[in-house]
Amino acid sequence: MSGLIGKKIGMTSIFDENGKNIPCTVIEAGPCVITQVRTKEVDGYEALQLGFDDKKTANKAAEGHAKKAGAAAMRKVVEFKGFEGEHKLGDTITVEHFTEGEFVDVSGVSKGKGFQGVVKRHGFGGVGQSTHGQHNRLRAPGSIGAASYPARVFKGMRMAGRMGGDKVKVENLRVLKVVADKNLLVVKGAVPGHKNSYVIIQK
Repeated sequence: MSGLIGKKIGMTSIFDENGKNIPCTVIEAGPCVITQVRTKEVDGYEALQLGFDDKKTANKAAEGHAKKAGAAAMRKVVEFKGFEGEHKLGDTITVEHFTEGEFVDVSGVSKGKGFQGVVKRHGFGGVGQSTHGQHNRLRAPGSIGAASYPARVFKGMRMAGRMGGDKVKVENLRVLKVVADKNLLVVKGAVPGHKNSYVIIQK
């Protein structure tokens, strides 16, 4: 799937032609520089490696790789397949790659929530009621196993632990607006990640 690398700016809402208020996310999408062209003869597959967001300081390897494309070293580099037409090293792909009304998939790293209990992490209801002498069991996980058989806890048992910080893809978000002069893409609904986090937009 062809696409672009972007940065999540934040959420807002806009009104459609029927006066309905639609929640949407604003993404700074591109411009992305082609830092490498993968070919079937050399690499065994066809793809474009895109770079986004210049680095202020970079190591020699990153600088040398970007220099071939005549660009600065990039903070985020991602490969995309499915681009149509001829593309050369150093070309720039802008937000005009997308059109209003089409549907895109957006993936990113979700917000980290830290160490959370079973009620927040897995939606458990807690143990019992708040009466009958239970004073500290409201958000407890309850039993996690049987008795002397199987005498162990099964793998995958839902317990408390780190929550968030996972790669998440949200599919079929409608493109509401493309602001080419500011490299902005407005999509319907929410996308994963905190503000200023990198996201990958595919179509």
